[in-house]
This record gives sequence, structure tokens and C-alpha cells, in this order.
Amino acid sequence: MPAMTSKRQTWGPATLSEFDGVRFLHLDSIWVQGAMRIRKPDQLELEYIQRMCAWMLWRDPATLGEGHAVQLGLGAAALTRFCHGQLKMRTTAVEINPEVIAACRQWFRLPGNDARLNVLNEDAARWVVDDANLQTVDVLNVDLYDHDAASPVLDDEAFYAACRGALADGGLMTVNLFGRSASFARSALRIAKAFGSDQVWSLAPTKEGNTIVVAARGVQVPHRDVLEQRAANIESRFKLPARKWLRLVRPLPMSILHAL
Repeated sequence: MPAMTSKRQTWGPATLSEFDGVRFLHLDSIWVQGAMRIRKPDQLELEYIQRMCAWMLWRDPATLGEGHAVQLGLGAAALTRFCHGQLKMRTTAVEINPEVIAACRQWFRLPGNDARLNVLNEDAARWVVDDANLQTVDVLNVDLYDHDAASPVLDDEAFYAACRGALADGGLMTVNLFGRSASFARSALRIAKAFGSDQVWSLAPTKEGNTIVVAARGVQVPHRDVLEQRAANIESRFKLPARKWLRLVRPLPMSILHAL
């Protein structure tokens, strides 16, 4: 969860801590930027990271491994490892802080770049507006925070519009909204203005306060029984609590819809 800026800057050290078999990434602060269970590195350890995979409910199970997945913000590389290693998708991670990339390679089992994996030391704000990336992304995970984790660093309507522009038709974005200075209503309204109110949903907050928003480009929501079948398939194949996600998914509140 890196700081995003167009200015050249010196990065503080990426550090780690370990507790009860779990390794945590920090950026020169107490805030956790990501985690990995040491003996189960393929397991998505943090609940909010698991919920960042809720986009799978909106896709046909037969196509889960198809297309291009992009993470804006590497964190401890959990989503990057999942998309590349378990889903076998072509995967790109965009991370501005070289210290985070080095830490993930050394401590968090991030593999080197290959035919399906490309980890870029770039600014996510620039990446999403690059014409070369227009409509090239099928799954976009956005988790962008600085070392204080006070609120999303990129969180305006222009940014979310650029995210939509990067998505191919039928593409899906998940965004982590968290922080003491964050506002779910403010951020969700910006996302809805960029994507359309009928293409935005949210999950109830985790106990830590992370709210995951799902936004889509031209996706039709299937019937409930189809969603339940998909959730069961996700649980069986990937050991993720998708049936719980389904219970937690909700449309945007009317207070936000009335503000559009």
C-alpha cells in the first residue's frame, strides 16, 4: 500500500515483524501493509485481502483464470501471488516504492518477472492514464495507502474514471477503503460517478474497518442462484469464504444514489 506521488522522493525502509506464524510488512510505521502466513504463503491471510477477490462472484467460473489482472499497490504481494500463482492469470503489479518490491522478493515469496508476471516500479496515477493501458485490464485491485494508512492516496473522480478506462468490457475493479481520514460515502460517490450507480456494490466492513467496493464496466449481475453456485465453486477451488461475501454484498446506500 504505497504512497503515490509525481515527485521524486526518498523512501523509508520497508520492515517486517512476525507473530504467531504470520509475517507482516510495514513502511517505517506500526501500520500493517500486508501479511503472509509463513508456512502457507499461498493462503490469503488478511480478511480484507480475501474480500478483494470478491470480483470472482461476478465472473463465469470457467473464465476465472482468463485475462489480465492488475494490482495498483503491491502490499505484501498477496493478491499478486494469488492471481499469478493460483488463478494463473497474466498479472501486472504497479508499485511506486522500490523498497516494497525488494521486500516482497526477499521476504514475501514474490517471484521474479516471467511471461505472465510483470512487477513495475511505477506511479499508479500515471499508469492508469497511459493510453497503452486503455481497456487492457480484466481485473483491477486498488489498494493505495501511504505509511500512515490514513486514507486512500488516489481517491478522486478523475482517478476512478481512469481506472474504468483501463478496464476491458466486462472488467471488474475492487477497491480497499480504509483509514481514520477516509470516508466511504465520499469515495463511493466518486466511484459511482465514474462507473454508474448500477455498476457499483460494496461489502460490509471488516472488523478492522476495511470496506471493499466492487465496480464493473458493463457487467450484468446474474440471478441469485447462479451467484450461490459461483460462491460454492470459489470456496471449493480456492478455500475462500465466498458464500459469506455473498451475504455481505449490497448495492450503494440510497443516500449516495440521491447525491448522484
